[in-house]
Amino acid sequence: MTRSDNSGHGVKVIDIDPVAAAAVVAESGATLLDVREDDEWAAGHAPGAVHRRLRDLDVRTFDGTAPVVTICKSGRRSGAAASQLAAAGVTVYNVTGGMTAWQHAGLRVIRDDGTAGAVI
Repeated sequence: MTRSDNSGHGVKVIDIDPVAAAAVVAESGATLLDVREDDEWAAGHAPGAVHRRLRDLDVRTFDGTAPVVTICKSGRRSGAAASQLAAAGVTVYNVTGGMTAWQHAGLRVIRDDGTAGAVI
């Protein structure tokens, strides 16, 4: 599903489920960007994800040549991040249901040391 933001700028964010998100990352080399808080990240995140809290997101650090898949716990914060990135010209996907849906889909959740993690 593709949606536009409400600003009238026609910003496109593509909403995808966790399994599709994992496929996009694996097949396109997209960056999986986790915008949750530090404690949420520490408890568990997707393997290979990059952590940047939403409040610390600087869209200028993304060059737009590779797609970005945004994720948070539920999809709200990552939706905000996705809208910011799309407005900057980045091809962006947002994971509907976030890390909660990721874990329920049976996808791996790990801690920084590689041990099994949890979504909080």
